[in-house]
Amino acid sequence: MQAKAKIQVNANQVSDDRINPYIFGHFVEDIRDHMDAMLAYPLSDMDFESNDVTYRGLSGSWRPYTNGKSTIYALEPAATYHSGHSQMVRMYSDDEAYAGIRQAIAVKEDQNGYELSLYARASIEIKFLTVQIVDATSGEVLGSTKIEIESHNWKRYASRIKVSRFCEEAEFRLYVPAEHERWKDHVSTGMLWLDHISLLPSDSVGNVRKEVVDMTRDLNAGMMRLAGNYISAYHWQQAIGPVNERPCVINEAWGGWTNKYFGTDEFIQFCRDLHVEPLICVNDGSGTPEEAAEWVEYCNGGLDTPMGKLRAANGHAEPYGVKYWEIGNEVWGPWQVGHCSAEQFADRYVRFAQAMKAIDPEIKLLACGDDKLDWNQILLERAAEHMDYLTLHLYHGYNRFGMNDRTPKEERYKAILSYPEWTRESIRQVRELFNSDSRYTHLKLAITEYNTMYYPNTIRKGLPNEHTLEAAAANAANLNEFIRNSDLVEIGSFSDLVNGWLGGCIRVGDFYADQFRGKSSGRSENSLTIYGSPTYYVMKMYANRDLGYVVQSHTECGSFSVNNLIPTAPKLADLPNLDVVACKNADGDKLTIFMVNRSLEDTVTEVQLNSFVESGTARLLTLTADHADCFNSAHNPGAVVCEAYDIAFHKSQVTCELKASSVYVLEITC
Repeated sequence: MQAKAKIQVNANQVSDDRINPYIFGHFVEDIRDHMDAMLAYPLSDMDFESNDVTYRGLSGSWRPYTNGKSTIYALEPAATYHSGHSQMVRMYSDDEAYAGIRQAIAVKEDQNGYELSLYARASIEIKFLTVQIVDATSGEVLGSTKIEIESHNWKRYASRIKVSRFCEEAEFRLYVPAEHERWKDHVSTGMLWLDHISLLPSDSVGNVRKEVVDMTRDLNAGMMRLAGNYISAYHWQQAIGPVNERPCVINEAWGGWTNKYFGTDEFIQFCRDLHVEPLICVNDGSGTPEEAAEWVEYCNGGLDTPMGKLRAANGHAEPYGVKYWEIGNEVWGPWQVGHCSAEQFADRYVRFAQAMKAIDPEIKLLACGDDKLDWNQILLERAAEHMDYLTLHLYHGYNRFGMNDRTPKEERYKAILSYPEWTRESIRQVRELFNSDSRYTHLKLAITEYNTMYYPNTIRKGLPNEHTLEAAAANAANLNEFIRNSDLVEIGSFSDLVNGWLGGCIRVGDFYADQFRGKSSGRSENSLTIYGSPTYYVMKMYANRDLGYVVQSHTECGSFSVNNLIPTAPKLADLPNLDVVACKNADGDKLTIFMVNRSLEDTVTEVQLNSFVESGTARLLTLTADHADCFNSAHNPGAVVCEAYDIAFHKSQVTCELKASSVYVLEITC
């Protein structure tokens, strides 16, 4: 038998506080494959900075392309005014053949042509280069161009390569062709130097994949956060100005290189393309208050300021007007550059806040909080007057319950779906703290990172649990808690936007990031498949509603309890199977009811509107599948997607069948 439930909505009982669209925000971080997945460049190691242990003298992902046994490769000083290395190719006339470099890539059809850019110099008998994109399996040339070498000195060259069709197993080749006349070996012959080779498809938005921009725009995010562990060792001036003159810098948090192709200007442009508010977290780990203040001035200063002039010199005369700035990313954690005590951070925070506000008094400042009350108490006692928001990071996983992969599956499911109870307790503690002193009552709460985090979360084996329908239901219930507390919670940032650590709500390809460095094995050559996880559809369902204020609602339904071995947990007994929050728009003519069925059984639900409207047609958005473990993949990107239905109703009552572990949005317009 199906379970039954009843939801009573009183649209006349309206809260006083407007729901802030920033609670549906997202988060970008230079972590693992996040930037590689988000940006449109098919080539990697474009600056020849990585070491390769397989092919001596070649950088990173590059491989030799030559028919000559005597071709030599070496890393040498970079192009003039550029940092790092260049790639040298030395060929001999005895080879009687071509020589150059190649790299495995994936490309899509592009009749307007991929934009090719490179720096090169060569010995004077080398007159031109051939650049090709080839199907590595069949040898079919999908596109090509010719680069005329004009100088023995470094020079930038650009061209376009039309690509005839999609190809997952393509190869980029750049080489000195055999059509050259042979030369006799003597000083300075057969030598080619290359630096900063890049390809961009013609439809890229800035340097971001068009598909990522389109999917992100559909999320209607409200706010985009630039932050994460890497930011505590990030110096913003290293990633502004001409991109090829930016240094290649080690990512001290996650290994590899910090992506120099997505700095401040690119991030702001990304936000402008999406029509969202930027939120920037400054480096308070290895950085200084002066450095943070200069970042504010670079973004917001006029042309009469030093950093404003620098921004204009980089092609952006008008100030960006970045209003929201975060100081400190998880500095309470020993993994963070700049880790310190609450007392030390409070003192440091004040110095940063004063320096940044001196540049722009109108900015809003977010201070790094913790879900441990002691940290927040000390921070507020010492610095409350200097902040506008306290931040929390809320990651929910089995480790909170003393569970692991041997715990019965149903128990693990119930634990993950208790996510909003933990969020509720964290918010309750913060609310109690804010109300404890009149000095704190101006503060609001920003939850600048949140997501489900399964246990064990350090090894990816089997299915990607973070991407299941179960995870989407947990994240939806958590959003309900944000909405219920809209008087206090004004900012939310889902972690991450694209790939990254827990995988991102937008997926590019079929790599799954792990807790350590790199990507898991098992690639099936679907690197160009871009799709949304079930949580992507949750975020899209929630953020694109016409929301104004929370209205009173009451739910009668079955309940569940969670077995918990951790004494500090909130009360996890008799939790309602349905997690429900109801909202009315600002005009008062639309009612939106968010319903998450947290149980493992279908539930027939009567929604009573209490005379909001007598009869009509309601719109029901659904996110469901055959079972809680369903997920989208590169092989089946549409397994779990949002669908919409019209439901006729009478006598102010709508009847809905809510499937197990599923998410629903009911809209009624009068």
